[in-house]
Amino acid sequence: MSFSVEPVNQETVIIRIGKALDFRNASEFKSACQDQVRKGVRNFILDFSDTGILDSTGLGSIFSLYRQVSPLEGQVVFASVSRPVQVVVQLTRTYKVFRQFPTVDAAREALV
Repeated sequence: MSFSVEPVNQETVIIRIGKALDFRNASEFKSACQDQVRKGVRNFILDFSDTGILDSTGLGSIFSLYRQVSPLEGQVVFASVSRPVQVVVQLTRTYKVFRQFPTVDAAREALV
């Protein structure tokens, strides 16, 4: 599994994205997130500190997670966004949907 999931509390987890979130592993990301939602998690902090690749398929899987947790009053936030991911976020105007935090800790404090 290329994603590590670190629980913060019952409702919040940190998902470390790793090197890439793209067409090769987007379905794996989706199923990892769905497992968490089934366990009652509704807040997701996505840690992009090591991520060099984010493509449209990867972005789509993040939006699908967002659509899943929004009705539960959950949130998906971005943390430690790397340069390559920042470029995608700017181009796609994704920053209008997902709050961004400079660090995972800042995101954790905002959600808890």
